[in-house]
Amino acid sequence: MTRGARGFTLVEVLIALAIVGALLVIAFGGMRVALAAWRQGEDRAEAYQHVRGVALSLARAVGSAYPYTGPRGEAPESVRLFFGSDTRLEFVAQSPPAPFPAPIAFAAVVVTLDESAERPGLVVRQRALPNRNPFTDAEVAFHDPTVTELKFQYLDESGAWQDAWDGTNAMPRAVRITLGVTLNGRTERLPPLTVSLGVGGE
Repeated sequence: MTRGARGFTLVEVLIALAIVGALLVIAFGGMRVALAAWRQGEDRAEAYQHVRGVALSLARAVGSAYPYTGPRGEAPESVRLFFGSDTRLEFVAQSPPAPFPAPIAFAAVVVTLDESAERPGLVVRQRALPNRNPFTDAEVAFHDPTVTELKFQYLDESGAWQDAWDGTNAMPRAVRITLGVTLNGRTERLPPLTVSLGVGGE
């Protein structure tokens, strides 16, 4: 007499369920790691594209610097309007960072890293010329709180880089810009970008 087909025992079912559960845990764990890596890659790409866009905008404005001579403040004497430190740059641009309501020939531009609690980040100010106090009275045209690092250096006639520039008599041959941003918790820093002015020494 042939015995009937025997079903699974409770122990076998429990073992099978445990194996399936372990496989599901491994599969979902791998998926979670893959999603986290993808998200980090997206955040890094976004931060890089952002810092690159800001750097190119700054380079475009700085590259249009003009050896403009005029009064810097209330003093009647005219000086070359190009002054810079390692974190602040004042110059006259032929292409202002932000368009004015009416076309103008020249604009005083101030680029600085503001580390105050009220307005942290990159701040770009501009004012149409001619005007008295063109830099101190310039109005905010652009503000980016994601910028956490900004450094300027200036190439002199001898080919050496300086951390500050008093443009009373001349302009540098080039300006080196180092820029970094923190976006979505990720910090991205570009290699130094060198902008040739083409008017150095004038």
